[in-house]
Amino acid sequence: MPKTKQASRRAGARGAPAAPAAPLSSVAPLAEQYQAVRAATEELCGPLATEDYVVQSMPDASPTKWHLAHTTWFFETFVLKQAVPGYRPFHPQFEYLFNSYYNAVGSQFFRPHRGRLTRPTVAEVRRYREQVDGAMLGLLGRLDRVPAGSLRDVVALGLNHEQQHQELILTDLKHLLSCNPLHPVYRETEQSATDHVPALEWYRGPDGVVEAGFTGDGFAFDNESPRHRVFLQPFQLASRLVTCGEYRAFMEEGGYRRAELWLSDGWNAVRERGWNAPLYWKDRESEWWTMTLSGFRAVRDAEPVCHVSYYEADAYARWAGARLPSETEWEVVAVAAPREGNFLEDGRFHPTPVRSRDAAGPAQLYGDVWEWTGSTYAPYPGYRPVPGALGEYNAKFMCNQLVLRGGSCATPRLHIRPTYRNFFPPDARWQFSGIRLARDS
Repeated sequence: MPKTKQASRRAGARGAPAAPAAPLSSVAPLAEQYQAVRAATEELCGPLATEDYVVQSMPDASPTKWHLAHTTWFFETFVLKQAVPGYRPFHPQFEYLFNSYYNAVGSQFFRPHRGRLTRPTVAEVRRYREQVDGAMLGLLGRLDRVPAGSLRDVVALGLNHEQQHQELILTDLKHLLSCNPLHPVYRETEQSATDHVPALEWYRGPDGVVEAGFTGDGFAFDNESPRHRVFLQPFQLASRLVTCGEYRAFMEEGGYRRAELWLSDGWNAVRERGWNAPLYWKDRESEWWTMTLSGFRAVRDAEPVCHVSYYEADAYARWAGARLPSETEWEVVAVAAPREGNFLEDGRFHPTPVRSRDAAGPAQLYGDVWEWTGSTYAPYPGYRPVPGALGEYNAKFMCNQLVLRGGSCATPRLHIRPTYRNFFPPDARWQFSGIRLARDS
């Protein structure tokens, strides 16, 4: 019988009123922060051949070349054009080609056709980045000498925006390489050798009236605020993520054939799309194999299951006699946990088995896989999007999406925090998304 432990109740304590979102960091000069983030993006492109930059494997993904140009477009559009008198854009049509979804800026090139853009070339996109980087570094030196304000906040948003696209570069590349029967390797990596999985335990989280949402210093997206009160019934959170072995047991007991486990729309997806396993899993001579960024290999039971949709996560939870946590339940436990885990900088680019440890709370809350919650992506009470075009960054997507928490093995370590709200449609599977269970006490 799984044991129940009491998680720290400090997570639900009432704190100070929320502070306004601040720039990314006040420790390093802004120019150094900019150079570090931009260099990290370029480093991710190191293993690629030119051909890898230009292909779009599905409408939800984008070519790496587009990511490089779009993140540059962000700084050119929202910083340089606003702050540098007489600034001349690198190319007059790039505002149209690399605008993602900002209607207040102008029309956009049709997203599913981004892979048709053989021009501009990869070399021209790199020249675009170089010109914008030069102009930005000249501007940022001056910004460090003025008080924090709206323009510095936009730069911080742009840096966090580029970190999001660093993760998207990896997830989109993985989908692209998975389409190739040669199973190309993005980068050779070492995987954990352990096959031991500690028994699942349950931790009781704070209940009653708790506070959730961003507060304090540092950067946060506008959808993480304002801080607000939520009433929680007594609940328990699982001590670790669901593993591939546990998910395989669900499959072997007919999980994908039992309609009673599935939401109606999820069951339609199973039948119409032929789902019978997580994305990238292939049955190879009665053994499950999976595509990773370090190649095609056998599924390891000890690793956290990933690349499952919300529908699959919810069906598994029903089969296991549990449910998915709400985003507030997850947050009030995670806020007391150290922000440690398997992130992009570790270079594994794949979830790793949980380490055995005697801890005061659940493990694997950060990194490895984004954890589906049962919460719809909706505005917090009192939420107001920022004015202007940047108000479209988060607010316009608050419909038909579910919240995920915690970051993944492709998330930059400094990008994540306990209040961070990721969101995707319930059928999305190409992200590093996985499962943590919850249950009522």
